Amino acid sequence: MAERNRKLTGKSSGQHRSLEIAYPNAAGIDIGNAAHFVAVPPDRDDYPVREFPSFTQDLHALADWLTACRVDTVAMESTGVYWIPLFELLEARGFKVLLVNARHVKNVSGRKSDVLDCQWLQQLMSYGLLAGAFRPDDEVCVLRSLWRQRARLLREQGRQVQRMQKALTQMNIQLANVISDIVGVTGQLIVRAILAGERDGHTLAALKNGRIHASEDEIARSLQGNWRREHLFDLGQSVAMFDFIGTQLAHCDREVDQQLRLLQSHDALPEKSGKRKGSRNAPEFDLRARLFQMCGVDLTRIDGINITTALAVVSETGADLTRFPTVRHFTSWLGLCPGTKISGGKILSAKTKRVVNRAAQALRLAAASLRASRSALGAYYRRLCARMDKPKAVTAAAHKLARLVYTMLTRGEEYTDQGQEQYEHQYRDRLLRNLAKRAEQLGMTLTPATA
Repeated sequence: MAERNRKLTGKSSGQHRSLEIAYPNAAGIDIGNAAHFVAVPPDRDDYPVREFPSFTQDLHALADWLTACRVDTVAMESTGVYWIPLFELLEARGFKVLLVNARHVKNVSGRKSDVLDCQWLQQLMSYGLLAGAFRPDDEVCVLRSLWRQRARLLREQGRQVQRMQKALTQMNIQLANVISDIVGVTGQLIVRAILAGERDGHTLAALKNGRIHASEDEIARSLQGNWRREHLFDLGQSVAMFDFIGTQLAHCDREVDQQLRLLQSHDALPEKSGKRKGSRNAPEFDLRARLFQMCGVDLTRIDGINITTALAVVSETGADLTRFPTVRHFTSWLGLCPGTKISGGKILSAKTKRVVNRAAQALRLAAASLRASRSALGAYYRRLCARMDKPKAVTAAAHKLARLVYTMLTRGEEYTDQGQEQYEHQYRDRLLRNLAKRAEQLGMTLTPATA
């Protein structure tokens, strides 16, 4: 038992390690909307806790006071978006700023105030008990903000499509029942002709594209409605908003292209890919080439990851993943690795932790698209679905995609798909080896069945 205890502790039972001051010049800041409470070491000022309003002039005064108190490290909680201006200002002034998770700095129950919170942060930081959250470089933060804004524009444009459909349905225009997309070429030609005053169904049906399977008579019957004025007005407003958001998307794409050029670190261009072009919501410029010049590898070679998914991941992490010591740290930050909840030597729960991570969300969507892929990753995902429920299979496949992304970005190696047949062959060999080993343990021999 004593030997077991020594292995668990790593030291003899008579040795103790007391807490030591790791950051003697640390300060703690409790972030708020209207004011920030700052605590410095008690020996640095007669009033070691001060309150500063959130105006820019007061933020500069806060930084000046920290400099006068010989503070070089600052810990703050990630409260909403109120921390961003102060974080950027302090980082520009040369302070080492750590953004810590609020769940990791909970104080003793029953003692909760702004003053106590900032003092508790300062104390934990001085003993080195806090770890800062991952935040990419400033240029990557610009790309991340632009890509998030583009995603918001796409969501809003989707809402306008729903409003178009609602206005058409209220007029009993059943156009969506004969064509698959009302914002496609045929759908937009018909909708805009309706707004221009055309009401004849056969004239509108003649605008259909040759790829539409429905006949002109079917389309003409679907376009017989009541043409109420208020619903036509709603339809026109939705189309105008759809066009305006499209213009905003074009401006956003130009900004994304310009920022990717600033992040370019390689001059080569990727090889031609046999994959189909990405979704119609992808930017108009050559995004695949821009990502290759930024990362040095082509992430779209991984099955399931298209150019928009690759940019969604890179915009959140950047191309330099050396901040994560190992791939396990990277997948843990994404919230894709199993959790550890063990008591009494028994695993109580291994579910992943709940995090809000856009890169992990993009990888989960990429993993779900592997269900019909004729690749090794597709076979891996389908085998997972046969063993467990689908949400867990999606998370496990996303974990594998994250490991591949980390390996490519850190080692600069290209991914090569081994194919579904090769994966199935390797799985069969591994299964046979395990069965043979199990049979040997039972004193038996595994022999193949004869023809």
